[in-house]
Amino acid sequence: MGRGKIEIKRIENSSNRQVTYSKRRNGIMKKAKEITVLCDARVSLIIFASSGKMHEYCSPPNQLIDILDQYQKTSGKKLWDAKHENLNNEIDRIKKENDSMQIELRHLKGEDITSLPYKELMALEDALENGLTCVRDRQMDILDMTRKNAKILEEETKELSFILNQQHISYGNPRDQQQMDHGYQGARGDYNSQMPFAFRLQPMQPNLHERM
Repeated sequence: MGRGKIEIKRIENSSNRQVTYSKRRNGIMKKAKEITVLCDARVSLIIFASSGKMHEYCSPPNQLIDILDQYQKTSGKKLWDAKHENLNNEIDRIKKENDSMQIELRHLKGEDITSLPYKELMALEDALENGLTCVRDRQMDILDMTRKNAKILEEETKELSFILNQQHISYGNPRDQQQMDHGYQGARGDYNSQMPFAFRLQPMQPNLHERM
């Protein structure tokens, strides 16, 4: 007996609906791959589940954007406006610039230069020499700045040491201060006792005291 005809309507049971979706999705993906191989067709398939999860297939080596562009040109329907087209053009331009910069960087490293003509090699050499000169100038600037900073730091250190030494003398041990004061007074007494005799008063006449 043959299989009965299935009524096409929404499956209410969520578990049964998920199982059916998985089976049908795999089946249609299989059919898309078969028609790509058997008929050399360009196929693009996009499926969104009720949960929002996306499944897609695109016949190799094509990309989805290429097939969508062909669809847009063939059908005459606009899938995106001029703003998006300009954005795609800008992205392509940036990619090309990035590729060019990557090639130039490899050349500056000395890589992939066997195919370069003589003029490009000369231009590359000039660029390297200019870059080396700039690097050396910057190194000298940094070295001079480091020396100046070291000199300033040395002078500040000396000044700070002098200030700390003065504070240590001013706020030193009181006993040491008293010893310094006593030493000063003792030195003053010794100075007075050692005054020369020329400063002592002498009578001008020998018998002056007897007469008085």
